[in-house]
Order: sequence, then structure tokens, then C-alpha cells
Amino acid sequence: MSNSKISIRFFDDREVRAVWDEQNAKWWFSVLDIVALLTDQDDYSKTRNYWKYLKAKLKKENNELVSTTTQLKLLAKDNKRYLTDLLDYAGIIALGKQFPSKKANRFMEWFTYSDESIDGKSKIKAYALFESSFTNNIEVGTSKGLQQIHAYLFGGLYDFAGQIRQKNISKGGFQFAVSHFLGNTLQQIEAMPQTTFDEIVHKYVEMNIAHPFMEGNGRSCRIWLDLILKKELKKCVDWSKIGKQDYMNAMIESPTNHKILKSLLNNALTSKINDREMFMKGVDYSYYYEENG
Repeated sequence: MSNSKISIRFFDDREVRAVWDEQNAKWWFSVLDIVALLTDQDDYSKTRNYWKYLKAKLKKENNELVSTTTQLKLLAKDNKRYLTDLLDYAGIIALGKQFPSKKANRFMEWFTYSDESIDGKSKIKAYALFESSFTNNIEVGTSKGLQQIHAYLFGGLYDFAGQIRQKNISKGGFQFAVSHFLGNTLQQIEAMPQTTFDEIVHKYVEMNIAHPFMEGNGRSCRIWLDLILKKELKKCVDWSKIGKQDYMNAMIESPTNHKILKSLLNNALTSKINDREMFMKGVDYSYYYEENG
């Protein structure tokens, strides 16, 4: 599994790391991440000790769960890789049954159904972007390019995938660009320069204000932004370095002041533009930003 896809899921704002096993075509999930969230534990040592105790108890009971555990090195918060216990989909469901609580029930509901939602299916498509040659055909920095991204992510999920909206929309009291003038607005944004970092951020902010689709603007626009940065500056954003609330607050401020957003993005720039793990992580965080709560 050395060349595996890495995924980060989020439950109650906690990370659950996962690794794709190409040979067996399935995901493996970090046991410690799940034990930590089910026990509401932030202390890594206590989480590890709890799992050690639970594993010994299960082994004594001849529970098959222990034998289905595998180990792999995963990237931790200190940017170092450590061997960690992993379980597959069936293993995690069996593990969840060891924690009879309302939270465990909520987790199991989230875990078993998340990939079946529109967002879940769209996210799988977003992962596939890295492996496909489709990105080579996307127009960089144009409204057509953004439509291409949106159509790819939401094709077959929304009947308006890739289509510019015909209705006015607002969010949190903020009115996005008036639909009647959206065609002209997008032409103006398209004509904006994109050779420097400042210009690219300014263009991104204007496209966010335009919000050309009924749904899925944020996810499409962040990929659109990364493609511009990649082409013009040979950089992309490491979205895992930008907290959800920080990003949301910066975007709310951006129509009148995009200094905060500029600072956040600048501090998260990386030259790992062809790194699969960086791309997958970016997708995870991008979809996480859009989760309610």
C-alpha cells in the first residue's frame, strides 16, 4: 500500500485518517482516530492506552476484530509517520459496537452513509480528478474552466451541473451577483489578470462573490484557484493548514477586505503541485469546509 490514496474524513470536527488499498480495493481507517472521537479524548497517550486495553480484552474473548487489524505508517500532526492500527469498513462497524452510546450511534450513521450522499459521491469524483487526464483539458482561470470543474464534480448528481444559475441566491444575508447580469460579471472576472499572487487572490474573491452555480461553488472554486496557482506560480494551497473557521471568516470578510484571506492562503502555499497526497488532503478539507456545523 505504499502508493495509496490518503483521505481525511471529519466527524464532529475531528479527523479520521483513511488509506486506500489498491490491491484489495477498499479503505482502511485509523483505529486510534475513531477511538479518540468515540471516547472524546484529545490525549494521544490515553487514547493509545485505551485501545491497548480494549485490544487485550477482545483478544481474551477471541474476538476476530483483533486479527483483522493491520498496521501502516500514517502521517501524524507533527508531520512524522508512525505505525498505526487500521481496520477496514466491516472492522470499524464491529469496533463501533464496543462503544454503546448515542455518540457511537451517530458516528455509525455518519460512517455508513456518508459516501452515499451527493457530497460523498461528488467527493469520490473529486479524488478521481488527480488520476484523470481531464485536468489537462480544463481552461485555467476562465468561467468555462470553472463550469468544466463543476460539471465533472456534480455531473449526474445535480441536473444543473456545469450550468450558470438563472436565479438570485444569498447566504447569511449576503446577496451574490445578480443572475440577470451574471454573464457580464463572469466576462469581467475572466478578463482580470492572474500573473501575481495578489491578482490571483483578487480574481478568486470576485469569482466567489459571483457564485455562478446554485450549489457547489466553494468546492469548484477552490480547485479552480489551485489550477491558476499551479499554472502561473507553480504553487498550490495546502488546505490542511487552513482551519475551517479561519477560512470561513476570511471569506466573509473578503468582499470588502481580502488581506486576511491573502495571508491565510500565502502561509499555506506549497510547491508540491504534483503530490497525490496533497491533492487528496485538499479535497478532504475543501469538502469539510462545506459541512454544516
